[in-house]
Amino acid sequence: MKRRKAEWLTSLPTLVWLTLFVVVPTLLVFVIAFRPANPYGGIGRGWTLDTIRALATPSTLLIAWRTLWISLLTTAICLVLAVPTGYTIARAPARLRNRLLLLVIVPFWTSFLVRVFAWRSLLHPEGPIKKLLEALGLAGPDTTLLYNPVAVVLVMVYTFLPFTILPIYAAAEKFDFRLVEAARDLGARPFQSFRKVFLPGIRRGLLTAVLVVFIPALGSYIIPDLVGGPSGEMLGNKIAQRVFSDRNLPHASALSAVLVLAVLAPLVAVLVLQRKDKKSKIIMGEAP
Repeated sequence: MKRRKAEWLTSLPTLVWLTLFVVVPTLLVFVIAFRPANPYGGIGRGWTLDTIRALATPSTLLIAWRTLWISLLTTAICLVLAVPTGYTIARAPARLRNRLLLLVIVPFWTSFLVRVFAWRSLLHPEGPIKKLLEALGLAGPDTTLLYNPVAVVLVMVYTFLPFTILPIYAAAEKFDFRLVEAARDLGARPFQSFRKVFLPGIRRGLLTAVLVVFIPALGSYIIPDLVGGPSGEMLGNKIAQRVFSDRNLPHASALSAVLVLAVLAPLVAVLVLQRKDKKSKIIMGEAP
């Protein structure tokens, strides 16, 4: 009882903080989504489902679909790049490992906005990337590298890739690589041992990497706004538009509620998978 009481007292400030500044505002967003808008775009009196029904317009559904596939594609590309990187860093000598980790962390030394603006300059019609592609014959004068979904995915992969590498490396560092060597000795091919031994062994790191990329990607606002343009607009940009330009707070709250549910879905999925994994381990431990 004393130990449990001490745990509650230690966790109480964090719980109060999260309740006041996360749970309560989120609940208010859901409540406002069911309120009508007044003539000035604020929150009107009464209750209505019209705001929720308005989300079914083709333009909103298109933006929601674009947000989903851009976030999924960004997560997939980050995983494809981060898994071999984390594997290589974990297998490197200790002296070289610290230097490689430093290279991963170096982008954090620069402001996020500065990095996005740097990519905007690189992808500009008069930027070095466009000129290089034209010199190689891979792009023409009318080719546009900015203000499209491809530019959004490119900059988002660059932004979130370090967040993907670090949890995968943390899991790979604790992995017993003798299991991979044993699989090779038993006749498994290099890729087969990598896929069937190494990847299942770092699945917690993979799940963490998916969450820390997919969830922020869903709510991205700055990157689509600066390099995406109208064709790269995502839900975060539409919410900002409803709040500041169109001035429709209930509609902005409805879009935010959809985004919150989209963020909670992978979290719930991961918790369910972890609970099933824990139960299977308990059953395996109890089995003769």
